[in-house]
Amino acid sequence: MTHDLSWSDFEKVEMRIGTILEVNDFPKARNPSYQLHIDFGKDLGVKKTSAQITTKYTKEELIGRQIMAVVNFPKKQIANFMSECLVLGAVEGKDVTLLHPSSTVENGLRIM
Repeated sequence: MTHDLSWSDFEKVEMRIGTILEVNDFPKARNPSYQLHIDFGKDLGVKKTSAQITTKYTKEELIGRQIMAVVNFPKKQIANFMSECLVLGAVEGKDVTLLHPSSTVENGLRIM
């Protein structure tokens, strides 16, 4: 089901490119998850999030990977961890395939 939104609604969503710098296990999460530290460039800096992406990705293959994320949601506490952004991915059951640029671009670039 889809819902119509206006262009001004869409412009409020800050989707940016970031590079994953650090990946840690998140044993206190309700569902299997990683804790990610993502570099969004000089203006936004490094933001943290958790992501339920353990079925398709190892920690090692995530380091250095560019991803797309929403960076202007309010912070959200997940167990003992504060999430500061939302990584974007295609969801199929419990599997999430991360969205990413087809070539390397500058961290922090806005997605439109």
